[in-house]
Amino acid sequence: MNSFFRSFKFKVIVCIAAFFLGIGLYSVAKSGTTSGSSEFIGTFLNPVKKFSNAISDKVSLVIDLFVDSEAYVEENQRLREQIAELNNRLIDYEDMKSEVEDLRKFIGIKEENEDFVLSPPCAVISRTANDPYGTFTIDKGSNDDIKLYDPVVTSEGLVGIIVNVANSYSTVRTILSPDLSIGALCVESRDTGIIEGSLKYAADGKCKMIYLDKNNKIKKGDLIITSGNSGQFPQGYVIGNVTETGIEESGLTAYAVIEPAVDPTKISNVMVITEFDREEEEQQIPTGDLGEKTTEPTTEPTENPSEETSSDEQVTEEIVPEDDIQQDSYESGEE
Repeated sequence: MNSFFRSFKFKVIVCIAAFFLGIGLYSVAKSGTTSGSSEFIGTFLNPVKKFSNAISDKVSLVIDLFVDSEAYVEENQRLREQIAELNNRLIDYEDMKSEVEDLRKFIGIKEENEDFVLSPPCAVISRTANDPYGTFTIDKGSNDDIKLYDPVVTSEGLVGIIVNVANSYSTVRTILSPDLSIGALCVESRDTGIIEGSLKYAADGKCKMIYLDKNNKIKKGDLIITSGNSGQFPQGYVIGNVTETGIEESGLTAYAVIEPAVDPTKISNVMVITEFDREEEEQQIPTGDLGEKTTEPTTEPTENPSEETSSDEQVTEEIVPEDDIQQDSYESGEE
């Protein structure tokens, strides 16, 4: 072994190593950069360093999770609660936004109809199961001055009518129901009829305008509004648009299929008209009831009742001879 260290080969190796070491030290001291040999060694060792660092990080993470697991569980629970609170705030915000939008629309109803007395905004809280006509329940009742048969509306159009009232809720029958009849008027042609629901059309969210004259001028797309004849609904409130016209099977009258401006099966908020000026509505569109007018003259007192009685007796006396003459002529004909 001593002979090797004294040999020429060992001396050459030491010289070469010293040479490369000197070059490396000179390069670092001179320019601050690594030499080619150092770069070669670094290139070879870098993957090893990366692998060892990755292993070290994994081991540190496992140790950290094991030591601080309780703290991580608490932090995770706290973050979950914060997310739930933010979601609730988002839901409240969307509800408030929808309510504000509905209020803005309902304020528009009041501005356009100053005689209307409206209930607070009513939310749809339930719908009647298996009802093809879309009957639903709202969260307002007699405590909010809502009464039986009050009209139910939105800013877009007529929805239906109140058919059941409790203190804190009410039931609404929609215009799709055949149990609800509404006097209707076509804005363009001025033809009138009655809006009634039908099982045939309710499945498509439509209703029917019946008792139309065969020579009506209603066409597809025409706007249908309430006529106000009955005094149960305000005049001029939007019902919907015509989608189809035709003649009834009897051939005596015509009909029109109406698509309501409001789909009762999809709305979430409505308003109830608790009061409106019915006298004004009746003056704008006459009811056509002439019976009272014809009886008015008979109720007026006369200045000389005896004259009327004598005239009646004269009429009777004139009729009797005519009957006698007819009877005599008939008997003479038989003879």
